[in-house]
Amino acid sequence: MNPTGTVIDQPWLTADGAAEVMRALRAEGGTARFVGGCVRDALLGRAVRDIDVATDCPPQTVIRLLQAAGLKAVPTGIDHGTVTAIACGHPYEVTTLRLDVETDGRRAVVAFTDSWLEDARRRDFTFNALYADPDGAVYDPTDGLADLKAGRVRFIGDPYRRIEEDALRILRFFRFHAWFGRGTLDAAGLEACGARREDLDRLSVERVRAEMLRLLEAPSPMAALRAMAGAGVLARVLPEGTAMACLERLVALGPEDPLLRLAALTCRRHDVLSGLALRWKLSLRDRTRLRAMASGEAAVPADLLETDARSQIYWLGAERFRDLALLDWACDGHDRSRLVALAERWQAPSFPVKGADIVGSGIPQGQRVGAALRALERQWVEEGFEPSRAELLARLDSLE
Repeated sequence: MNPTGTVIDQPWLTADGAAEVMRALRAEGGTARFVGGCVRDALLGRAVRDIDVATDCPPQTVIRLLQAAGLKAVPTGIDHGTVTAIACGHPYEVTTLRLDVETDGRRAVVAFTDSWLEDARRRDFTFNALYADPDGAVYDPTDGLADLKAGRVRFIGDPYRRIEEDALRILRFFRFHAWFGRGTLDAAGLEACGARREDLDRLSVERVRAEMLRLLEAPSPMAALRAMAGAGVLARVLPEGTAMACLERLVALGPEDPLLRLAALTCRRHDVLSGLALRWKLSLRDRTRLRAMASGEAAVPADLLETDARSQIYWLGAERFRDLALLDWACDGHDRSRLVALAERWQAPSFPVKGADIVGSGIPQGQRVGAALRALERQWVEEGFEPSRAELLARLDSLE
């Protein structure tokens, strides 16, 4: 396999950690190359997140070579040939070249090989089967460079076979188009995804959730989502996702926020968002935030006065107010840019009265202290946050 391109001026390619890992793996004549997303993203000029390495060294040899070089080797997926090398404080996932012997749509039994072509053929999409050596020479056994340049997400080999090996590739097909694709989706891949959509039922909720949130986070997810809907895939994993027009308006407003987009796509119905938050096993913070986005009607009217908006920001919090304003804007089309800007720039003041102040004025500890605090806080907000601590405390007698 001869190189067909180059990756240059990549800090991660020449970083001390990467250099140490590569030296260790090649110490006894083995071959090691960077592979997958790091090569793809570097060629596109995008930030590289994770650095994966492929090698023809067997897993136990990989461990021995890394340890001999003074590097930590963690057998994170040893049955599938994966060892995580820790160098200069950074993880590098090192996987032995392999081919799939048996698959059930979720996991595979693999055999190790020394063939780079066989390793490439078992991967999902052509532009994810790009390899680069430590000097930056790029190897392209499946014509991934042409697909990357064209913005085309194309399965390697038979799309039906690739999906049979791992049903998650259906969602990855659409997710990768949202991030890297241009124009219409690859016809053969789209047909296979629609035909095999029932395979998605075998996937764990966690895997579905991760793929869908990454898709929704893409700068331009609409083409992929519409294609998913047309192929019957979206209804399989997110039957609540029907409000395409609302989501499209939200996408045009700019925030690449997957939870906000999820709320828009699902019509913001409270029962829907609550059920989805539980079904997808979202974190407590994300569940709370998603449920807070539910609204039967505009929670932040477009003509809301600034004084009233400040009160809402104080009670709701800036994040929730901004979420609701953006969703209302997306759903009814009425401009709320001034309200969104207010939430982003205005810092709500801190209520100047504390419980100790109430007790110090002679009111005994108990429910009356809390009631007095709440009453004074309401007055303070209604009067534009202007009354001072002293002025508020002077009103305690009138609260009796």
